[in-house]
Parts: sequence; structure tokens; C-alpha cells
Amino acid sequence: MTESRYASLSRDELAVLVPELLLIGHMIDRSGMAWCISEFGREEMVQIAIEEWAGSSPIYTQRMQRALGYTGNDVFTIFKGLQFDIGSPPQFMDFRFTVHDRWNGEFELASCGALLDVEPMGDDYVFGMCHTIEDPTFDATAVATNVHAQCRPVHRPPRTPSDRQPHCHWTVIIDESYPPAQPIPALAVISESKAATWQLDVIDAADEGLADYSGPLLADVDFTAFSHSALVRIADEVCLQMHLLYLSFALAVRARANSDELAASVGRRQLTGLAGLGAQRIKNALKLPADVDGALRTFELHPLLNPIGYVRADIGGNTIAVRPSPAHDDGAWITLCSPQDVNPLQAIATAVNPLLRVEVEGSDTEWTARLTETDSEAKELPEVMVTKVSSGADFVFRTRKSLPLTVV
Repeated sequence: MTESRYASLSRDELAVLVPELLLIGHMIDRSGMAWCISEFGREEMVQIAIEEWAGSSPIYTQRMQRALGYTGNDVFTIFKGLQFDIGSPPQFMDFRFTVHDRWNGEFELASCGALLDVEPMGDDYVFGMCHTIEDPTFDATAVATNVHAQCRPVHRPPRTPSDRQPHCHWTVIIDESYPPAQPIPALAVISESKAATWQLDVIDAADEGLADYSGPLLADVDFTAFSHSALVRIADEVCLQMHLLYLSFALAVRARANSDELAASVGRRQLTGLAGLGAQRIKNALKLPADVDGALRTFELHPLLNPIGYVRADIGGNTIAVRPSPAHDDGAWITLCSPQDVNPLQAIATAVNPLLRVEVEGSDTEWTARLTETDSEAKELPEVMVTKVSSGADFVFRTRKSLPLTVV
């Protein structure tokens, strides 16, 4: 096994970075769906979102269960999974859980950042997200734990009245009499990817701090309680969540695009927007310097280039040298970057410092990007500007008490 790039961070730094990575992963759709609407229309965008999440979240949900030792088939396991899912980043998607027994629970969203992003677009978009998309994707997430689980709304947006709190309220019931949920065809395809089965280092149980999440369900996860080793593993798992979600997104887009070029273009625009926003959040969260060294460190920690081994890149001496990797075999994000397609890389550099430029030489699968400082500021790319319309661009995490939740 090869040591993670995140292992170079301190435990305190990792506790800051992990929720950032969860939020960055959530911004994938803020970046990608705008381009799906422009190319395929709103109704097809909704279907792409359903296939994207249902084709990937069952895989990465089970990965995180195994990594953190909370495998099971009950409501506690489902709720723990939501707390480590890029679909529900902490605080931005402010889940509040209630457990009645192992088979019956509820959750509310005290505040839903995704809803607040979409509400200005009108009720059709809200209905698409909170009804058409949520019904199959909530169940897809739940059935990763138990095929007889059903998530059903008590109430949900469009909000009536317009300031209704909480934003939504759902029951989660596991009942053997419920017909088992059926996976969508995309899930079998994505399950065959190298990302789905990528092996990461086992968490060191001797490391100071929590090595797993086998204890009680917590109202809010305290990332500072986990060990350095556990946080490194979580960070790499969250990056794999993003790769799996993109692979599923790309599969859904290709099914609707009239050419491979259009499909790649939509994917590249999604990546470019996310690359810039993600770089900005990583740089700010870890207080990295706005120079070439700070940019190289941002690249090193960016989900585009992680986990190590799945994406092969040597970083140092003002350069990022990328080699053929399992990520290339999968058709993951890294395949959207090349000497001809520099925008995703430039978006990362510009987020650190607009004076930085990226020059890339080599082939489609083996190239070297060199960072230089110039006298003129690069303009923020339009894909990044679209993504930063989301309130997730400037969202600030708060310190919260981590209280155990017991059966009521």
C-alpha cells in the first residue's frame, strides 16, 4: 500500500479538511447540473441526477461502513452513513435525527443548503430536486444498508409557508414486508470500476483517538475525536465518493449526448467549476499561502489527484507530473485534463492566486503541468463563477457539541 497524501497533514488539519471535502463533493452537482440543463433541458437534468446518485451512492455508502466499522442493517447504520456522505455534508445539509427503535426513525433538515440554492430558480426546480430526485435517491442510499428500508416524506418543499421550518421531514422505516428495492442498471456498471474496489490502508487501531464509528449514533460528528489514521482514511474515502459520483454522472450524460465530445465537454465543465471552488475552500481552510508552493500544496490535497495510486501524480519543483493510472482506466476526472484541456488545472491555480499560470506538455495520459507566476491576473473561469452561485462557496462550518442519540 502507498501512504496517503493526506497523511502529511496533522490531526487538527485533517479534522478541518474532512468536512470541507464532504462539502466540495456536494458541490459537484452545483457545478454539473447547470450544463446538463443547457445541453439537455431541465427534465433530462433531473433524470441524470437520479441515475448519477443511484448508480454510485450504494457503493460508497458500503465502503464507508466497512472503513469505519459500523456495518449493520438498521436505522442507526443508515443515519451514520448519511453523516459521511457527500450527498449530505455536515451543517450545510443540517440533518437532525430521531430514532424510535432499530427499524424506525425520522430525520429533519433544520436547514438545507441545496434547497436555499434552488429556491430562487422557482417551484419547478424545487419540485424536481425535493420530489422527483429525492424519492429514488434517498431509497438508494438507504437500501445500501437494507433493501427493505423506505424513506417517506412527512412534509417537504416547495415550502408552504415560504419560511417553513424545518425545511423537510422524513420517516425511515425498515419492514420485511416491504418489497425489496431494485438497483438501477448503472449500479452494476459503476461497481465494476476500479474506484469501486480500490483498496486503502487499514485504520491503525493503536493511533490516538477513535479508530471507528462503532459507538452510538451522534447528533453531530466530532471529526476532532477521530484518530489521525482514521481521518486520513475518511479523506481518501470521500475522494473516492467523488470519483464514483462523477463516473455515474458521466455514464448518465453519455446516454443522452449525441457525441463523445459533447459528453466529455459537459464533464470537463463540471470538473472545472468544482476544481476552482474546491481549491478555494482547501486553500482558505488550511490557510495555505497564495504562491506557487501554496498552489502545489492545494493540488496535492485536491480530490482531482486523490487518493494516491488511483491517480498517479508526482508533485514538486513547480510541477505536477501525471502518469497513466487506474483513474485513466475508469475514465475518471483526470482524463478530462491534458495539454489540450488545461481549464480544470488553471481553475485550481487561479483560485490560489490569479497571477499563477499552468502550462501543460505531454500526451493525453502522461503529462507535466508547470506553474509559473505572471504579471497579469487571470479572469475567473465562467464554470467556476456558475458553481460559486451556490451558498456552498462561502459556507462557514461552526463548532458543535457531539451528543449521542438514543432510542426515544
